[in-house]
Amino acid sequence: MPETTSVSRSGAFRAVGPAGFLDQIRVPRYAERTDLFDEIIAETHRHFWDPLDTAYIRFDEPFDMATETVMPASIVPELNSAVADRLTAQQRVWFANESARWWLSSVLHGEQGALSLSASLCHMLADPGVVEYAANQAREEARHVTAFSRYIHTRWGAPMPASDVLGGLLKELVDLTDVPRKIVGMQLLVEGLAMGIFASLHSKSQDPVLRRLTQLVMTDEAFHHRAGKLWGRDALPMMDEKARNGVEDWAAQCFQVLMFNMLHPSQKQALYAPLGLDWEWVRDAMKESYTSDVRRAEMSESTNVFRVLVKTLLHAGIITDRTRPLYAQWVDLGALAGEGEGTVGDAIAAEGLEFLAGVNAARRSRHETAA
Repeated sequence: MPETTSVSRSGAFRAVGPAGFLDQIRVPRYAERTDLFDEIIAETHRHFWDPLDTAYIRFDEPFDMATETVMPASIVPELNSAVADRLTAQQRVWFANESARWWLSSVLHGEQGALSLSASLCHMLADPGVVEYAANQAREEARHVTAFSRYIHTRWGAPMPASDVLGGLLKELVDLTDVPRKIVGMQLLVEGLAMGIFASLHSKSQDPVLRRLTQLVMTDEAFHHRAGKLWGRDALPMMDEKARNGVEDWAAQCFQVLMFNMLHPSQKQALYAPLGLDWEWVRDAMKESYTSDVRRAEMSESTNVFRVLVKTLLHAGIITDRTRPLYAQWVDLGALAGEGEGTVGDAIAAEGLEFLAGVNAARRSRHETAA
């Protein structure tokens, strides 16, 4: 495994050397633990939950998919265009729910990507404390995979395949051997995008089960989000100009790929085919209604997926004067900075932690009584 050029104030983000696993079993390494992630590790018990335990969530609660939409039809771009004119009322309900299925399938694939990324860092990083954190995150991402798999199976039967854009980006992130880009990809890009998606799902979903699911997931993601900021503050200031510019440019490139291609009709053809709609016609219809001005207006909402992602990158120090214009054309970065580091997801996660505290206290009481 190649050595990384990354450095950090604490030394927490050094990679193992060319010998790979043999470097991980060097006797001195076991005593070379930094305390950068100790606080987050110590709080792992606060946000434990089991997606297969009905005390935390019941996936079998009924929801009429024939007449109700998981997410409001008004937020589906295609249904705000000429596409809607070609559909019956029943087809619009179906399309809105299939759009939700597409989004949630993307979330599931993203969670699997985060799981694989976290696990791979356990093999790449030398610091025992950071490895322990990465192992904890891998465990938490694994329960997200279980939870979203169960939800999608209950509502639709099976997820949709990953789109070419999302699948390609996740493969790139998992396969990377460059530690800084791998961490930026996982803790800032994937987690920033996830916090935005979950905040939007929680605030807008009409399915109580999905609202509970996203709240529980966000109790984990809030800590993952904090980990990304720790990396930014610890490692970025110590990078030389060339390395830092490379990370900034790569993050900006990934942002643009996600923003302009992830939701492109070419990536959603599976939704249109059952309705006899050609994706290129859908693309042209949406050009008339889903303009740049509409996109900018959407990105002024606190729960907008890409707004939360930009905020994550900004407060991690990834957006500087060099790359600022790429983001500023879509978001008022001054206003974003003025909001402080918190995101709308933090409040949802805080409520989720209160819920978990109650559930776990009740479980402990029952076990003590039984004993």
